[in-house]
Order: sequence, then structure tokens, then C-alpha cells
Amino acid sequence: MDAQQVLSAGQQGLWTLLLVAAPVLLTVLTVGLVVSVFQAATQINEATLSFVPKIVAAAAVLAIMGPWMLSTLVDYLTTVLQGIPSAVG
Repeated sequence: MDAQQVLSAGQQGLWTLLLVAAPVLLTVLTVGLVVSVFQAATQINEATLSFVPKIVAAAAVLAIMGPWMLSTLVDYLTTVLQGIPSAVG
């Protein structure tokens, strides 16, 4: 296994990680921004107000996008495991 194969495998792993994590992260970021604007507009400084909507949004995204995320991770793992014999031999 040469350096190019290692870099390619690492790049594919990071890309898969970014692709799978993006829906949850972007949703939580958007909900956090909306809640922060709401808190600034109403001058409500309750610390727990920002956590509950984020958790609900993250759970909703995981429920909706979960099967796609799991199939993407399984496809990546299958590719990695099938590439082991060519990397070793």
C-alpha cells in the first residue's frame, strides 16, 4: 500500500464523514441561529431555551435521514473491507 492509496482512503473517509454529518449539523446550526435571534429580539436569556429545539430538530433529522445515513456508512465500510485484499497483497 503506497502513500497515494492511503491518502485516497483517508480522503474518501473524510468526505463520507462530512456527507453523513452535514444534515444534522446544518439543521442544528439553523435552529440555533433562529433561537438566538428570537432570544435577542425578545430579550429572553434562558439558557435551556436553546437546547430543547436543537435536540428535537436533531432527532427529527435523524429519523428522516437515518436510513440514508446508515446506507451511506454501510456502502463506505463495504468498499473499505473489499479493498483490504488489494491493499495487503
